[in-house]
Amino acid sequence: MSSKFQAPRGTHDVLPRDHLWWSVIRTIEEQCAQYGWSRVATPGFEDTSLFERTAGEASDVVHKEMYTFEDRGDRSLTLRPEGTAPIARAYVEHGLSQEPQPVKAYAIAPMYRYSRPGRGRYREHWQLSLEAIGSADPAVDAEVIQFYAELLRRLGVTEWELRLNSIGDENCRPHYVERLNEWLDAHPDLVDEEVAHKRATSVLQIFDMKNERLLEALADAPKIGEALCDACREHFDAVKTYLDHYAVPYVVDPVLVRGLDYYTRTTFEFVGQEENVNSTICGGGRYDGLVEAVGGPATPGIGFGGGLERLLLAMEREGVSAEAPRLDLFVAFEEPELRGRLLPQIAQWRAEGRSVDTDYAGRSMKGQLTQAQRLGAEAVVVAHSDGTYEVRRRGEEDRVVQSLSEL
Repeated sequence: MSSKFQAPRGTHDVLPRDHLWWSVIRTIEEQCAQYGWSRVATPGFEDTSLFERTAGEASDVVHKEMYTFEDRGDRSLTLRPEGTAPIARAYVEHGLSQEPQPVKAYAIAPMYRYSRPGRGRYREHWQLSLEAIGSADPAVDAEVIQFYAELLRRLGVTEWELRLNSIGDENCRPHYVERLNEWLDAHPDLVDEEVAHKRATSVLQIFDMKNERLLEALADAPKIGEALCDACREHFDAVKTYLDHYAVPYVVDPVLVRGLDYYTRTTFEFVGQEENVNSTICGGGRYDGLVEAVGGPATPGIGFGGGLERLLLAMEREGVSAEAPRLDLFVAFEEPELRGRLLPQIAQWRAEGRSVDTDYAGRSMKGQLTQAQRLGAEAVVVAHSDGTYEVRRRGEEDRVVQSLSEL
């Protein structure tokens, strides 16, 4: 007997019985439609330079985690590690700046990062990417953030904290970077090889490191919020005001920078009750220079990435569950030869929008009725050899009809 295959380490299958997963997908799709977001899909791999240019050499994504390979044409390609840069690339490539702005697009797709697998941490993980490209209005920032708060409410997740910050823009950040580097020069004991690498490429990334000793020391470092220019401060104040209008609670976190270089101004994270790496269930921010970095015109944008596996951990922690979708009808046959007579009717019911199933396993009548019960059918139609049909419907007495048009 040949050996069995298993899913690669750091990946997982989503099965038909994983009803909670599919319930989350349906909820996301319904809410996106209500908020005016349209779905987008980008390739699973892109030119490696797309991520190197946008995420930043100092980011853990580029420095440690990307799945990069050369194809047979000697082109360097990378499996998509995050969703925002590919959507920005598509925005530029297909001229979406000519459409009404902002373009509000979302994707539900797998991302790929090479890291140590663990609970809630996968090398292939699924993510909701929600992006609004083409508006600098702080009200858009607030809507993007409120969208995720509302999604958590609809999914039954109540234990979370929204952390919020502004990291400025190209006008005020250089002065802050200068102050931060001066502070690091005064604390040479903190500058190990990794800190030195981030200083040489993108010094703000030191705030995204997982070194507890460093993070404790950085509590005394200069804060970006102290160096914001008037325009960035006004934008951040407006975002907070709009969130207050939405009644979305938040905590200002002065060291929240996120882990990618393209972020500007607003940054945020939704943090749940899980410990360590699984605590952040969603993170994002504004990226007003990203479209320009991938070859387009200067265009503002904001969005987030929310991992589905982390979200499900938060739901399961709070005891949220989901049942399988119920069938409208299950059709059972007293004799197998009756099937041909009913198949056209089954097709018609489905065309009318009803969910209908029948037996394909040669079950006895008792087995068919048990299967109908497993599938949660609201009604069962039993075809008898004498040409009659028995209708069994939840909460009603069984009845016999001569024609299926009576259903």
